[in-house]
Amino acid sequence: MECSNAAHWKVAVLFGGRSSEHTVSLQSAHAVLCAMAHTRFEAVPVGITREGRWLWYRGALEAIPSGAWEEGDCLPVTLSPDPAVHGLLLGGGDGLCVPPPVGRGYTREYSCGSDMPGTTLYLDAAFPVLHGKNGEDGTVQGLLALGGIPCVGCGVLGSAVCMDKDTAHRLAREAGVEVPAGLVIERGDDALAAARRIGFPLFVKPVRAGSSYGVTRVETEAGLADAAALAFTHDSRVLLEQAVAGFEVGCAVLGTGASLTAGEVDEIELPPACGLFDYTEKYTLKTARIHMPARLPDAERARIRTAAKTVYRALGCEGFARVDLFYTPEGRIIFNEVNTIPGFTAHSRFPAMMRGAGLDFDALVARLIEGTVGAL
Repeated sequence: MECSNAAHWKVAVLFGGRSSEHTVSLQSAHAVLCAMAHTRFEAVPVGITREGRWLWYRGALEAIPSGAWEEGDCLPVTLSPDPAVHGLLLGGGDGLCVPPPVGRGYTREYSCGSDMPGTTLYLDAAFPVLHGKNGEDGTVQGLLALGGIPCVGCGVLGSAVCMDKDTAHRLAREAGVEVPAGLVIERGDDALAAARRIGFPLFVKPVRAGSSYGVTRVETEAGLADAAALAFTHDSRVLLEQAVAGFEVGCAVLGTGASLTAGEVDEIELPPACGLFDYTEKYTLKTARIHMPARLPDAERARIRTAAKTVYRALGCEGFARVDLFYTPEGRIIFNEVNTIPGFTAHSRFPAMMRGAGLDFDALVARLIEGTVGAL
């Protein structure tokens, strides 16, 4: 994909990854890459396989959602932690003795010996469109930071803090936003004793996981053991969390520091028999419905936007994130979690919220990248 703009800004779009949300990432990345065709930036699609191989994909974007891209025109790459390279080592990083690249916007041929040809590709920035572990938790953001490559979205601290539900709740509470009662257990702990302190019904959640993987709503003591066993397959620490009466609301937040833009507030409506907005419901809406804007008065939606901004700042978020909260029958606003790389298809909740605030999908993608690269 060539960019016609003379600046020739190269932005790596990272997708796939070694998490249970690999497939969701492919959908999001496809939408982002298509939107980038309408910006002044040149996309460099870099797919990460489930096994952890990094590949520069140079084929048709239509092959990405199905996973067929892995069989297409791919070149092994390594993201260099050396800020002198400021980008990718092509060919899998055969020669790490690369000289500094020519500069922004260039690909440079080099040689580390007669039998070690290679190439570096300078990157102006990277846009991780990775969901869950090994992508949304600060790990990839840390590698980008080592390489001196600007990252679209939250950095190391915000990503790591938001992925850890226990830490996120503690910081939100310190910032004055109410959180559900909860306790963290580890393998070997007395889960039943902890659950009785919280009270039933409650949710059993891996402390660090996304898309509701490993999450179970437990109504009575009889279901606790199986729910805890499932959660422990996703993480070594498990959160037992009070079930909050009411419904879930979300708010997209864009920006850094004092300059924040909050999107429209949405509302998740679950049927009475469905106690959890789980992975299936999130991506199929089989029985759930999303109302955007939320069916609340303007003043209440404004309160939710204020709480979302408070959480966003308290957790060290940058660039963009979706803040999820509960709204109770009494009008209390209770923090749930933050998604630092929420679903990013044109029909996902985050883009829909920003569209409700007057920013369409293509303009949203351009603004996110501009905020990272535009000042360079």
